[in-house]
Amino acid sequence: MAQFSNQATLLYNGIRSASNIAAGEIVESLAVTKTAVSGVYGEAGSVVFVISMVNSGSTALSGLTLTDDLGEYKFGTLFLTPLSYTSGSAKYYVNGALQPAPTVAAGPPLTFTPISVPAGGSAVIIYEASANQYAPMEAGSSITNGVSVSGEGLAAPVTAEETISAAEEPELSLTKTVFPASVTGSDTVTYTFLIQNTGNTAADAASGVVITDTFSPVLDITGVTFNGASWTQGTQYTYDEATGLFTTADAAVTVPAASYTQDTDTGEWTATPGVSTLTVSGTLS
Repeated sequence: MAQFSNQATLLYNGIRSASNIAAGEIVESLAVTKTAVSGVYGEAGSVVFVISMVNSGSTALSGLTLTDDLGEYKFGTLFLTPLSYTSGSAKYYVNGALQPAPTVAAGPPLTFTPISVPAGGSAVIIYEASANQYAPMEAGSSITNGVSVSGEGLAAPVTAEETISAAEEPELSLTKTVFPASVTGSDTVTYTFLIQNTGNTAADAASGVVITDTFSPVLDITGVTFNGASWTQGTQYTYDEATGLFTTADAAVTVPAASYTQDTDTGEWTATPGVSTLTVSGTLS
C-alpha cells in the first residue's frame, strides 16, 4: 500500500492561495504470503517453502519477478545466506494447475521469472531449500526468510516473510572399534563404542538411548565402563553369556549436546559433537 498527496495553488490579482492537501492511498491488488511446511530446519533434510500470490484486482499481472533472500543476514561487514536452494525443486501453479517451471536463478538472492497472476486468481511457487554452513544450529536459533514480488502493475514491491527455527533434538551416531585387532584365545579384548551427538540437544535419560551388540565369539566380560565410570551388570546393562547378547539399560546412555562456534572472519558455523564412550572388556570364549 502506497500513499500519495498533492496540493493546488490559486493565483488571482497577484495573490497566491494554497488549497488543502488531498491525500489518498494506492491499495495493491496483490497479496503475498510465505509459509514453511515444517517450520524447522536442521543439518539434514530440506525445508519446503510455499509462496502464495493472490490477485484481487480485475487486471492480470504478468512478467513479475519473485525474489527470495534465502534468509540473508548481516554479520559484521558480511552478508551471509544460511539457506541454499535445492536445484530442480521449484513447482509453479496458477489457479491450482501445474505450469511449466519458471526460470530460476539460485542466487543468492533466489529469483523466479516470469511469474503471472490472473485477475481474481492466484499463483503459487513451492520450492525446497537446505541449511548450509551459515545457518545457526544452536537451540533457540532461527532464520527469517523474506520474499518480494515486483514488476509492471505494482506500485511497489509486495513483500512477505517466514521465520523457521532450528530443530531441537539429538543427532546420534555410533562407531565401534576393537583392540587389539589380532588376539589369541586367552588375550583380553576391549570393544569401544563412541557415541557422538551432532544435535543441539543432549540425549538425556528421557531419550531412552539403548545400545545392543551380540559378541561373536562370545565374550567373557571382565569390565564395562561408561565415560570412565564402572558399570554393574543388572543395573546399567544386561548380558547373556550363552548368546553373547549385550544390552545397555534404558536411559543408562546419555550424550551431551554439540557445541557451536562461528568463525569471526568467514561467518561459517562449526559443530563440535558431544561425545560419550562405552567400553566392554573381556576374553574370548
